[in-house]
Amino acid sequence: MNPSPTFSLLAPRLPIFGCPVYDLTWDGALSFVNELASLPMGQTHITFLNANNANIMLSDRSFRDVLGRSVVLPDGVGLDIASHMLNGEKFVANLNGTDFVPALLTYMVTPRRIGLIGGSPEVLEAATAGFQRHAPWHRFVPISDGFFDKEDSSEVLAALDAEKLDILLVGMGTPLQEKWVDRNIQTRHARVVMSVGALFDFASGRVPRAPSVLRSLRVEWAYRLWLEPERLWRRYILGIPVFLYNVLRYKLSERNAAGGKSTRPQHPARGGKA
Repeated sequence: MNPSPTFSLLAPRLPIFGCPVYDLTWDGALSFVNELASLPMGQTHITFLNANNANIMLSDRSFRDVLGRSVVLPDGVGLDIASHMLNGEKFVANLNGTDFVPALLTYMVTPRRIGLIGGSPEVLEAATAGFQRHAPWHRFVPISDGFFDKEDSSEVLAALDAEKLDILLVGMGTPLQEKWVDRNIQTRHARVVMSVGALFDFASGRVPRAPSVLRSLRVEWAYRLWLEPERLWRRYILGIPVFLYNVLRYKLSERNAAGGKSTRPQHPARGGKA
């Protein structure tokens, strides 16, 4: 996996548990990723950090290392709570992948070849068709479902070599998807690679989005828990208190390390392009 272009370092970021998370407006983030996809060389891995992923990061050093080599975007109200407590300010926008990726597809006017990896065969097929209807000027290519041998991905990588993609979407769950991308995907496979979690479930129609009023209140997580309690109860019922505990613990450790002085970061004006 190749590092992101050097100019991405100029974009403003706020640290969450020591992981720099990009702090951009919607327009700034869409323009930023569109420019990354337009570069003639290099490659960028884009990931989304939410409360659950942040909990994983604290106990999984290799996952943290992967995030350190990626462009990390903020996902969810939990990141705002954490940033307000740790940095004294919230993120300027909630760039969750479920909304950001479809918005990016319509923002990009130049036709792109976009590959999909992940989900069941049925979900992959339906998600590909859904994206094609959403942005018909792009070409969406189903590369593989998520049920392949992660230790020997030669067939999937050969398919990627043959397709000459511009963008690759990988939805296999965190941290598996991020680690697999970091270990296997090279510049020749795609200019921009995005780890998108459960996006294909939504794009396929298998899992409905929460009503707009719940999304505007930023409680879509509660709707998802209601829909899939057996699968998601650990993430939300246990994970949210653990995340808040981790935020408080990290805040206290920062304060002790600084001798009681503020460690809030200073960064450039938010929202602009890199």
